[in-house]
Amino acid sequence: MPRTSWSRRSRWRSFRSRAENHLLGECGVTFLGAEPLARPRRRGFPRSLDGAPFLLPTENTTLRRSLEQWFEAQAIRPVTVSEFDDSALLKVFGQAGLGIFAAPSIIEAEIRRQFRVRRIGQTDDVRERFYAISVERKLKHPAVVAISESARRKLFG
Repeated sequence: MPRTSWSRRSRWRSFRSRAENHLLGECGVTFLGAEPLARPRRRGFPRSLDGAPFLLPTENTTLRRSLEQWFEAQAIRPVTVSEFDDSALLKVFGQAGLGIFAAPSIIEAEIRRQFRVRRIGQTDDVRERFYAISVERKLKHPAVVAISESARRKLFG
């Protein structure tokens, strides 16, 4: 096996870089759930969420903090059934009828189709933001610029 002079230490040094966030767009959130949970909560939204079983992202996420602030402002006390790091798993549990969940409004139709859940209500007071992450302060690479512009156009019109 050939030997290399590239040490683990120098390899880590070469990977140090500052990541830059480039906002693609933002949207509100939609509250969704399986039909038996969603149907009785459509009327009177958002007050109808008080005491409802909820599937929430973990506490270390921006969405969780934003939801908690919104719940407090609306005097809503959800019952936390479970917390998730994985948003797809959260949606699967929602599909199974174990709780209500919030998702970016921009992808509501796709979530409803894929997970067969129903819309309860929507708010723009809780915002989800989408970013392109790069090592460039200003996006320059033509492929990265094209992907970012396409995402902005297609998702956020």
